[in-house]
Amino acid sequence: MHRLNGKTAIITGAGRGIGAATAQRFAQEGAAVAILEIDAAAGQAQADAITQAGGKCAHFTCDVTDTGSVERAVAEVTDIFAAPNVLVNNAGVNVFHKPLEMAQDDWDRCMRLDLDAAWICARAVLPGMRAQRTGSIINIASTHAMQIIPHTFPYPVAKHGLIGLTRALGIEYAADGIRVNAIAPGYVETQLALDYWAGFPNPEAERQKAMDLHPPRRIGQPVEVANTALFLASDEAPFINAETIAIDGGRTKLYHE
Repeated sequence: MHRLNGKTAIITGAGRGIGAATAQRFAQEGAAVAILEIDAAAGQAQADAITQAGGKCAHFTCDVTDTGSVERAVAEVTDIFAAPNVLVNNAGVNVFHKPLEMAQDDWDRCMRLDLDAAWICARAVLPGMRAQRTGSIINIASTHAMQIIPHTFPYPVAKHGLIGLTRALGIEYAADGIRVNAIAPGYVETQLALDYWAGFPNPEAERQKAMDLHPPRRIGQPVEVANTALFLASDEAPFINAETIAIDGGRTKLYHE
């Protein structure tokens, strides 16, 4: 229960789903957790729940696509806790279209939230990490960065870019004691998935269809992604850098059945 003692962790988009699970696990392991969430109610609710459970956590309303908003949030986190030495870039959005039926605004929104925001947040914390000569940046990518599902454009383009960002920054700042890695979740049972299934006449059948796609005949849980982020954020992974870890039950390795 002390794997992150002494660490200050920023987690973006932690009001729900994978981000919320990650914030909870980090706090349980002793980190001071800063939730950067544009949905103030959701972010504050998570921070309150973590604090009530005995963790150290605060919410900062922040638009992670805006450099000024992120820089202000990082400064506030530093004043309240300490300079962050862990960043989890979790905030993002699904933007799924057929390419030629997609509006330019959809492309811009996808790239802004799923790629640009990760760089904006990394750029804001890197100087402090370099000064400390230690840091771990964890980008939440997707198995869409490994295999293409038709009609999900341009989401996989952004996630491929996020893997490139991970590798580039990991190599660039390795000598400064900073590690940059990515996690690529597959199908995970978040509220987004529940809402998606609910849109079908038989939600349970759709849920089962998703489970049957995976070798273990189930889908992932947010805490399973959170536990991998915890490992990468801890001092237990000092030589893992510029790497992407898939959490998908082996689905991306399956050719067909």
